Amino acid sequence: MAKDWYELTRLTRGAPTIVERVRLVNSDIAIEGSFELPPLARLSSDDQVFVMAFVRAHGSIKEMEQVFGISYPTVKNRLNRIAAQFPFVETAPTSSQADVLSRLEQGEITADEAIERLS
Repeated sequence: MAKDWYELTRLTRGAPTIVERVRLVNSDIAIEGSFELPPLARLSSDDQVFVMAFVRAHGSIKEMEQVFGISYPTVKNRLNRIAAQFPFVETAPTSSQADVLSRLEQGEITADEAIERLS
């Protein structure tokens, strides 16, 4: 299966790819539609290997230097290049309308802050 994925990434050469049919392994269930590949799957096979190694190294740049035989700045530059390919993910929870209005009533935030949080 890994070989198939490597071949697919080699054939597509980073071009946008849409999946139109997904079949569950060991099942007759198939889903059809138009699905984009997740961001990690859109990376080149070399970058996917690099990301997997980074995760296996628990984010240790020092270990990545040893595994790949490259310098600290090279590891950082490659990580930055890979990270730039991913959309920013908002990790802060969004405030509910009731929470924002409650905080406004209690004077914890200004009207401008409330408007910003509600938009």
